[in-house]
Amino acid sequence: MKKALALFSGGLDSMISMKLLKDQGIEVIALHFNIGFGANRDKLEYLKNATAQVGVELKVCDIREQFFNEILFTPKYGYGKFFNPCIDCHANMFTHAFYKLLELNADFVISGEVIGQRPKSQRREALDQVKKIIREIGKNSAFDTVVSRDGSDTSKPSFLDELILRPMSAKLLEPTFPEKAGWVDRERLLDVSGRGRNTQLSMVEQFGWKYYEKPGGGCLLTDTSVSLKLKDLSSHRKMVIEDSTMVKIGRYMVLENGARCVIARNDEENHKLDNPHPLMDKIELLDCVGPIGLVEKSASQEDRILAGRITLSYGKSEISQSYRVKIGEEEKELFPYDKEEIRKFLFLK
Repeated sequence: MKKALALFSGGLDSMISMKLLKDQGIEVIALHFNIGFGANRDKLEYLKNATAQVGVELKVCDIREQFFNEILFTPKYGYGKFFNPCIDCHANMFTHAFYKLLELNADFVISGEVIGQRPKSQRREALDQVKKIIREIGKNSAFDTVVSRDGSDTSKPSFLDELILRPMSAKLLEPTFPEKAGWVDRERLLDVSGRGRNTQLSMVEQFGWKYYEKPGGGCLLTDTSVSLKLKDLSSHRKMVIEDSTMVKIGRYMVLENGARCVIARNDEENHKLDNPHPLMDKIELLDCVGPIGLVEKSASQEDRILAGRITLSYGKSEISQSYRVKIGEEEKELFPYDKEEIRKFLFLK
């Protein structure tokens, strides 16, 4: 039995791709790569339900730190419409998948990409750019057992990228090594292209699936709010991985002297902001119930006090009463800021 590793973001196209191969008697393992910007909600339960529905094993791989440090701010192929380095991101996931291929003794890697579905990452040119990156990765001696670089062993491809199969659009692309070697029946793959979903939805009905997501709806790097905050904070100072949380949630503010501040909007966001941050000080309300805030450690004293007062104004406080507020290691007695005036500090009005 041949074994395939599938890139699985959670989308329907990936699920159908896995189903197409599983129905050919191929063992499929779904690899979900957590880059830190997949969604604000925890998708684990959904991922488990979706893969169980297809009948494949799920493995979740945490690559947040590597993605943040090596891909997000220096993409070789640039960004899409927002702060989304889609081509580099896909190539990075394929790279991780091929190293997993060695670890799990798998034979090839599949992806649910559909030609023409996304303007940045699913053009033929984009697929070729990913192919070029993986071909370069394949030169690593770690893959000596997987490829036959001189072509002398016909049971192996000459290049690593020949082991990438995209079942949804396979019939519109050149045959891959798994197809040419007879591991996969090309006739049982698809020729889907474009943004339409009629084929996919009819297959959902045929399979009787309950769990599936819409395409392109999961990556927060294509969210206008997150994208704008990333651009602002990265131009203001060098970002650290802990910043990933504060650009995804909360009220993001630019204070009078230029310091950045984030204030939670609910208990869930309180929990997410209540973690150590090397560049931000926590703001805690000591005398009333309310949100947690973060303000830059480098902020001026005026901005620190302002951040404390704004955080206080979002709590259960009275404008005419003073309250104790802890900002970093300092405790201050502050009055809430006028709520009508807070709007001018909001980065996104």
